[in-house]
Order: sequence, then structure tokens, then C-alpha cells
Amino acid sequence: MILIILGVLLWSGAHLFNRFAPDARAKLGSKGRGIVAVLSILAIVLMVVGYRSADGPVFWGRTAALVGVNNLLMLLAIYLFASSGAKTWITSKIKNPQLTAVKVWALAHLLVNGALEDIVLFGGMMAWAVVTVIVLKRSGVVPAPYVPVAAKKEITAAAMTVVVTVVVMGIHAALGVTPWG
Repeated sequence: MILIILGVLLWSGAHLFNRFAPDARAKLGSKGRGIVAVLSILAIVLMVVGYRSADGPVFWGRTAALVGVNNLLMLLAIYLFASSGAKTWITSKIKNPQLTAVKVWALAHLLVNGALEDIVLFGGMMAWAVVTVIVLKRSGVVPAPYVPVAAKKEITAAAMTVVVTVVVMGIHAALGVTPWG
């Protein structure tokens, strides 16, 4: 469990460093991106290894209905994450689509995974996303204004969402986790 906690803390620290210590981050220049990338990969490794080795108490389990809700929420999360880069229509309605995607992803996983390690991992990542949104709002960071995009870009984003979802489900299945009901 400690590895999950360390991973979530490392992830949070790496991603919030430039908000809490902007001068120190600015001194790093372009090297800072590499440092954040390495720390992020290390955080993911810690979370995955910690999660795979954890054996905490289970407070609730999956049901067929919640698995269906989870899968729909995951489609939304993947679409939100992809749309932030593509600047699709949804980005005109949601200020921070990537952070919203993390919150939706975490909620979806908490619905069907009720062990202590799930609560620590997915709850921790949701807390990081919530804190990040609050910090961004307080620092006055404003997302770039929405510029309408062609319908082709919207269709491509939706199609890619389905493809990525199928790939993610396949990876889960290969790891021994059945993501469908």
C-alpha cells in the first residue's frame, strides 16, 4: 500500500511543482519537462507495482450494472482526454478536459473496485485532479479560447475514442482484468 501512496504523492508533486514553485521550475528550463516525465513514469511504476502487490480489505464489489456504467464513463474519460489535444467541441464546455478525464476515470474505477488499494489509488488520483483544478483557478490560469473545428475532426476524435477504448480493454484483459460485464 505504501508504494501506491508514494506513487500518488510523486505524481502529484511532479505535476504541481510548477504551480507551487514556479521560479524553481523556470530555472530548470526545458530540462524540467524531462524531469517531470521521468518522475511521472517512476510514479506510475510505483502505483502499478504497489497496486498489483496490495491485498487490502474489500468494501464493495462489481455488479453487472456498475460495470456498464464504468464502461460508459471510461468512453467519456478517453474522449475528454483526447479532445483536449484535438480541441473538439467539448473543450468549449469543459475548461480542463484532461483533469476532468482523470476525475471521470477515477470515479469509473471506484464504482467497480472497492478494495482499500482501489480507494487509495483511484481516490488519490481524483484528489490530485481536484486539487490541480483548484490551484489552476486560484492562479488565474485560463484555458485557450475555443475555436470551432471541422466536423471531420469531431468524428475522428469519436472514432479514435472507440479504438483506444478497445485497446485499453484488451490490455486490461491481457493483464487478467475483465473490463466488461
